[in-house]
Amino acid sequence: MNYIVVDLEWNQSPYGKGTEVKELPFEIIEIGAVKLNEKREIIDNFQRLIHPQIYNEFHSITKEIIHMEIADLNKADPFDVVIQQFFEWCGKNYRFATWGNMDLIELQRNLVYYKITGYIDHPVPFYDVQKLFALCYYQNKVPRTLEYAVDHMEIEKKEVFHRAYVDARYTAEIFSRLDLEIIKKNYSFDYFHNPQSKEEEIYLYYDDYYKYITREFQTKEEVMVNREVNSIVCNQCKQRATKKIKWFTTNSKTYYCLAYCKEHGYLKGKIRIKKAASQNVFAVKVVKQISKEDASLLLERYVEFKKRKKEKRKGKEKAL
Repeated sequence: MNYIVVDLEWNQSPYGKGTEVKELPFEIIEIGAVKLNEKREIIDNFQRLIHPQIYNEFHSITKEIIHMEIADLNKADPFDVVIQQFFEWCGKNYRFATWGNMDLIELQRNLVYYKITGYIDHPVPFYDVQKLFALCYYQNKVPRTLEYAVDHMEIEKKEVFHRAYVDARYTAEIFSRLDLEIIKKNYSFDYFHNPQSKEEEIYLYYDDYYKYITREFQTKEEVMVNREVNSIVCNQCKQRATKKIKWFTTNSKTYYCLAYCKEHGYLKGKIRIKKAASQNVFAVKVVKQISKEDASLLLERYVEFKKRKKEKRKGKEKAL
């Protein structure tokens, strides 16, 4: 399997918030990528500019960052031509690696907008090099800039940042030097295209948490009564844990609960309800090991939630 380290540059409406095309707020104008083999050795590269179809002037921030002129883009091929060349270059057996998760999201958003199918139409496993760098050097997920990582790893800065190929090359250099065991254990999934069936549902187990991405349901109520969504399983022993606090929400989109595993201690559950393109909903559940102190804080939050709910109910009763 090869690794495709990809970086994108995109433009947005030059006229400010509210003037963008709703379906495509960010239009890709450059693709840069580096191909690595199984040993994480660089074996090829890809660099293309893209002729804009929507935003024909640069946003001021874009122009300041990416060091190019709109005339450079006007000479290039349109997105549908370049993206076909890109995926042909990628080959058959590969996995994406990116700095952060935004590039894959915007790539898929552009594909959907231009009605280009056959390349990505399902959840995508990938390596988030920004997250992996933090795990390797800080044992956490604090996001760092690409330039920070380049400096930290003492990689020679030969070219200016914020051009797609340059950033892809720096990302590839970082990726090739990270601990392979940490990489293998901490791959990510992009779910711009969410699971469509129970067979496609995603389970990701890490050292201190697990993530579960569901298929679609018609309503959030249907999500929350589903036994598999509702239950809490310990990420370590994969046994069902005992709930100390049932699922509760303060905004109807994010739910929390507290559970206890006899062998591995307290677990915090978090469910985010997301809307699918079909207007159905799906859920992303994360169950994480937490300390006794953090469990107490979650309990306090739940007590406060119950208190506010009770006061709200009394207020309605008085109004009647």
